[in-house]
Amino acid sequence: MNDTQALLGGRIESSGATRRLALQAALGVGYAAAAAPVMAQTAIKTPAAGLVSGEVTIDVNGFKMPAYRSAPAGKTGLPVVLVISEIFGVHEYIADVTRRLAQAGYMAIAPELFVRQGDPSSYGEIAKLQAEVISKVPDAQVMADLDAAVAWAGANGGDTQKLAITGFCWGGRIAWLYAAHQPKLKASVAWYGRLVGAATAQTPSHPLDLVDKIKAPVLGLYGAADTGIALDTVDKMKAALAQGSAAAKTSEFVVYPDAPHAFHADYRPSYRKAAAEDGWQRLLTWLKRQGVA
Repeated sequence: MNDTQALLGGRIESSGATRRLALQAALGVGYAAAAAPVMAQTAIKTPAAGLVSGEVTIDVNGFKMPAYRSAPAGKTGLPVVLVISEIFGVHEYIADVTRRLAQAGYMAIAPELFVRQGDPSSYGEIAKLQAEVISKVPDAQVMADLDAAVAWAGANGGDTQKLAITGFCWGGRIAWLYAAHQPKLKASVAWYGRLVGAATAQTPSHPLDLVDKIKAPVLGLYGAADTGIALDTVDKMKAALAQGSAAAKTSEFVVYPDAPHAFHADYRPSYRKAAAEDGWQRLLTWLKRQGVA
């Protein structure tokens, strides 16, 4: 729970509810627990001009999984980036990340990975969301859903030989796991994803346990002021990577000295513009370096 509680960093001002409702109305999406409070003045809005952008449905063994997809309009053979959300699901911030990647020339797909267990946007309490939805999502289900998203991309204009993943918080951990799962993956970028944890039926392994299985280099972007992810776990991961697979050994970390958890989340008080922008440029450079672009 530590890293999810850290998502609520920042003081909730009396105007918090007003900001939340104003942004929710402006964007037409439900933020619920994610917006506590929303900082509308920092939320980035990427134009959809020149893009095909919106919801698609992906078949996962007969289950219809919704996803948000953005891509340059009228183009095929596009490199593919999977975008994995925080525990709050695919709301406007994640949709905007897909548009940012599409404007850079990628097909970006953000699957709704919690949809079988519940709707994060309907929750107003993070502890209840964690207990009733997130804790019930099996890693194996997530890996299968992401594999289905890759197959969908390949059938709809994407080049799955140029495949990457990026994820935030909960999704950052998934970005590490998928790097150990999917042999087609060329690059992964994990934003402040948890590296260690207790083994459970739903989460039998964590990134630190899988360094010998990593198939694609991972760029880890973390904050030294993160109250949910201890820096000693980053140090343990670095040491383990040095003894891991070839891809593990070429993985890298960047730790921003004053950045808290969720420093890329431009709709929350945790947002740190300098670290977020530097991390985004590093992401784009990493994808090119690993042959995704």
